[in-house]
Amino acid sequence: MKNKKITAVYPGSFDPITNGHLDIITRAADMFPNLVVAVTENASKNHMFSVAERVELLKKSTKNLKNVKVISFAGLLADYLKKTDTFVVIRGLRAVSDFEYEFQMALMNRKLYKKIETVFLMPDQAYTFLSSSMVKEIATLGGKTEGLVPAHVSKKLQQHIQQRSKNG
Repeated sequence: MKNKKITAVYPGSFDPITNGHLDIITRAADMFPNLVVAVTENASKNHMFSVAERVELLKKSTKNLKNVKVISFAGLLADYLKKTDTFVVIRGLRAVSDFEYEFQMALMNRKLYKKIETVFLMPDQAYTFLSSSMVKEIATLGGKTEGLVPAHVSKKLQQHIQQRSKNG
């Protein structure tokens, strides 16, 4: 049952978007009338793609989902949610090991902004092993990423790696 006023936000670095992310996005878009995929710069991660590239890859990956909007933001998620008058956060859980970190983040976000409610979604079983870090490592070592990421993302990964090796 969808409430037309509710917008959910799925934040992350999405470097790059994987089929696991896309699975969560698709299912969250079915649950909520509006879904914002919010790409953030996470200084603690070593990014392969710029924020603009990640936004573009996500937009292309979600172009058939009419109620999905892709944006980028900087700073605290709680501040972004306050500013946009949004309170539902979507987070994916691949394994029990993700739960402790995500639970702590959900509680801290709620401490920063009391209205926040976090909805945890598990990806399809086929993607429980999948992470952006793993995809980048596979691609960097010459492995195939087809089936792990959307086709256009796989192509972009290969182009990026080829460019990096030319610039060496």
